[in-house]
This record gives sequence, C-alpha cells and structure tokens, in this order.
Amino acid sequence: MTHLIATFFYVGHLRPAPGTWGSLAALPAAYALYLLGGVPLFLIATVAVFGLGWWATAKDTAGKDDHDPSEIVIDEVAGQWIALAPALIGADMNGADVLALWPGWVTAFLAFRLFDIWKPGPIGWADRRGDALGVMLDDVIAGVFAGIVVMIGAGISHGVLGL
Repeated sequence: MTHLIATFFYVGHLRPAPGTWGSLAALPAAYALYLLGGVPLFLIATVAVFGLGWWATAKDTAGKDDHDPSEIVIDEVAGQWIALAPALIGADMNGADVLALWPGWVTAFLAFRLFDIWKPGPIGWADRRGDALGVMLDDVIAGVFAGIVVMIGAGISHGVLGL
C-alpha cells in the first residue's frame, strides 16, 4: 500500500523522467477533484497527499540507502497541486471555467518542473535533509515558488494586459 501511494499508483515507474510523469498525472487528478468538490476538496486532498506522501515515503525508504528514489513521485503530486492552486482558486472566485485558465495550468506545470529540477535556495536545502520530510518539503516549496509565478503571470495577463 505504501508503494502504491509513494509512486502515485505506479506512475513513478514510468520512464524516462518519472518526476515529470508524476507531475503530469497530478493534473487530471486535480481536475477530477475540482469537478467532484471544487476548491475545498482540492485543498483538503492537497494536504492529505502531503501527509500520506510523507508517511508512505518514510515507510517505503526505511532501511534503504536512497532516501529519494526516482519512482517516488507523490511529492511531485503535492507540489504540482500547490503550484496549480492559484489557477483553480482564481477560476472559482471568478466563476470561470477552470479549463479556460489553461495558461495558468501550463505555467504551473512548467514553473514547478523548473523549480523542482533546479532546486534554488530553500528547495535545495529541503532536498538535502536526507529524510522523508525533505523528500516532500522540497516539492512543496517548489510548488509555492511555482504558484507565485502563476500569480504573477495572472496579474500580468489579467491586470497589465487586460486579457
């Protein structure tokens, strides 16, 4: 069960670039959650995925030398959902079709992958912790950074450009 969670239903075993596959798989899952229960369910699920991911990662890596094996992608799901949250919340607040904000989805995905791979500042610090919390935390912080990029992009698009 822990491996099923840690690999996000075995998506983490896809090659190449399992982290990218995990981030991609997070998008339709987020859409489904949004359709089922709106922003509240999506936010609850994001917190739940963090907690379950932390637990499953700790169990799945216990006694192993590699604290962050590439097949563990539940951290990417949590981070990707955090990056996507501004677009979903923005759609909800404005009564817009969530898919009409597709530039926010694309920006969330690309910015999250950039920060997750690059690992600047606190993202790298969290990654170097060497434990299950660090595995989850670096992607949470990357998700926050990416979410900020999404908000800046929305501000430019809808505010400055008036689109």
